[in-house]
Amino acid sequence: MIKEEELDLLITELFEKYGYDFTNYARASFKRRVNRVMVIDRFPSFAELLYRVRNDAAYCNHIVQELTVNVTEMFRDPSLFKMIREQILPVVATHPFIRIWHAGCSTGEEVYSMAILLEEANLLHKSRLYATDLNPTVIDNIKRGIFPLAQMKQYSENYIASGGKKDFSDYYTAKYEWAKFHDRLKEKMVVATHNLVSDRSFNEFQLILCRNVLIYFDRTLQNKVFNLFDSSLEKLGFIILGSKENLRFSTVAPKYTQWSPKEKIWRKTAAQG
Repeated sequence: MIKEEELDLLITELFEKYGYDFTNYARASFKRRVNRVMVIDRFPSFAELLYRVRNDAAYCNHIVQELTVNVTEMFRDPSLFKMIREQILPVVATHPFIRIWHAGCSTGEEVYSMAILLEEANLLHKSRLYATDLNPTVIDNIKRGIFPLAQMKQYSENYIASGGKKDFSDYYTAKYEWAKFHDRLKEKMVVATHNLVSDRSFNEFQLILCRNVLIYFDRTLQNKVFNLFDSSLEKLGFIILGSKENLRFSTVAPKYTQWSPKEKIWRKTAAQG
């Protein structure tokens, strides 16, 4: 098991040499993931792990991928996507141009799900989806738009449960064991690495989705991210979080009302910009 002072050394090294700041990640969760890396990559000691991080930039990309959680699926939590389809998109449709930010989007399944919703609502042509994540490796996958074919059955079921009426296979081409989603979906995506901890706001959005990322941050870092989102969201815009995340106790909470008691959706009030 890695010691606390060793964990501090690793965090310092990752930040000072590569710019990845894990300082305020939930400590117990982060420690578990470092221990997992030690086992998977067969390091007999922490010193050897630290040496590898210090001297191998390629390995650093690998460890960051392991330390950042990349669990997602298309139309995950179909009831949420049904609400986006039926209640949120009709509101943002009133804008001449729609900007949506998927923060911490992992390999991009959520972004492609949103693109499909927008196309079916005849809104994709006037939309831009910004897909960002700390991890450069998963970002590359969004640009390719290729996902395992074995997952399409589950994704199709999620899509139908979210109110989808088409044949889900209309959106991709199957080849061997992979499904490649049509280029028209990713044409409206802007894909980039972005660190929620240290990077600043880069646009003004009508909708921000950041699901199942903040549960790995402590309260201080959560508030920092909420303030980033607040400065990035226009009046009457929406923030959507994961099922175990909550804006209610954050420093920006007075500016927001919860749109739905069931889903984790908040709307920025007009009175407090």
